[in-house]
Parts: sequence; C-alpha cells; structure tokens
Amino acid sequence: MLLTRGGGDPRTATPAGGGRRSGRFRRWRRSRPFWGGVFALLAGAEICALPLAPLKIMLQQGVAGIPSVLMGIVMIVMGLSAWFSPQHRTLAGILTTLIATAALVLSNLGGFLIGTLLGILGGGLMFAWQPSAAPPRTSATPPTETPPPASPAQDTDPQGAPS
Repeated sequence: MLLTRGGGDPRTATPAGGGRRSGRFRRWRRSRPFWGGVFALLAGAEICALPLAPLKIMLQQGVAGIPSVLMGIVMIVMGLSAWFSPQHRTLAGILTTLIATAALVLSNLGGFLIGTLLGILGGGLMFAWQPSAAPPRTSATPPTETPPPASPAQDTDPQGAPS
C-alpha cells in the first residue's frame, strides 16, 4: 500500500506519518472546545468579510460596515481564546452568542444569516463544553485477594480429636 509502512499487511502497518502528529493534535483538540472555536472563527470571518465585498453583494454600505468588521474581529478573537485559553470558554461562548445575535440586526442580517447561525452554534458549543475527567489512576501492583472467611472454630486438641 502507498499509505503504509512496513510489511504488506495493511492491518498491522502504521500510517505513513507514524501517527504521532495526529495523536498529539487529537489530544490537543479534545482538551479544549475545538469545534466551538472553529464555528466562531468561521462566523467571524463571514461577518467581517461581507462588508468588504463588492457593492453588488452587499445589502447596505456605509456606517454598517464598521460594526460588522468589529463584530467579526471580536468573534474571531473569542474563537481563538476558546482554543488557547479553554478556562475562559464560558465567557467566550456567551460573548460569541451575543455578538452573533447582534450581528443579525447590525451587520447585513448577520452575514446573510450564515454568520449568525455559525456564531450561535459556536458560542453554544463553547459554553457547553466540559473538560473530560481524568481517568482513575491504577496502581502498578494488582490488588491482593483477601482470604475467605474462616469457618466456625471447633475446639480440637493437638491430635485433631474433638474435645
């Protein structure tokens, strides 16, 4: 196979990249509200880029362009802060949702509704994300088995005869 190393058996071969890079990225992605940040970045880019589009595409020109660009930049910053500072995900999620809702009125229907919907989805995902609980630690030695409870004691003499 072209995408595998080692022997010809694709079930036992490793991926061409070795899997280390994708494993690190997967751990990084799962340790923060990744998809909420992606949707917030996309929403911010949509809302920010629309006022910079040609006049035929835009619905409104002028003063509405300034808040659109500012709201888009703030949404992009909130998406990045969710990635690089996940402890602030609650504030970033709330602000992203509020700005996306405000963009509906202030910025060409919030990027023709696409930016608003992406922003509300991203803000909700950021707000709802919780870090995964650490798996319980296991000790290196297996637990010892406890002996079964002793049977009722009988009085016996050293010879083994009952007394």
